[in-house]
Amino acid sequence: MRDAEKTIGNIIDKQGIAFISSVDDEGFPNMKAMLPPRKREGIKVLYFTTNTSSMRAGQYRKNSKSSVYFCDKRFFRGVMLKGTMEVLEDHASKEMIWREGDTIYYPLGVTDPDYCVLKFTAYSGRYYSNFKSENFLIE
Repeated sequence: MRDAEKTIGNIIDKQGIAFISSVDDEGFPNMKAMLPPRKREGIKVLYFTTNTSSMRAGQYRKNSKSSVYFCDKRFFRGVMLKGTMEVLEDHASKEMIWREGDTIYYPLGVTDPDYCVLKFTAYSGRYYSNFKSENFLIE
């Protein structure tokens, strides 16, 4: 892969679904389909929205290890990013990724106590394309 940030960023931006994982109390991975990230800083930091009361937010508070997977089914390629997930509840983070229409999920608006931000920070990844995979580091 010549330009990881460009190639992976392009895959992320074109997907309607992201798969995020967390670790449960028994140490098993838990996977969930989510809406794509609301914001990204290169391919290192991705921001998602979720409910503060969700099982996933609770799991990340106990164990921040996570991975995020994006699949481009049209070209049968994908990328897994490995890193940590933080649960952010500060007003600035919530305001940063709030969108008009989010009241459908969070009726009290940006200050809804059941609205939080998941901040994923990647440190490595694995890219699959053309019947081969390659690992890469993210700095």
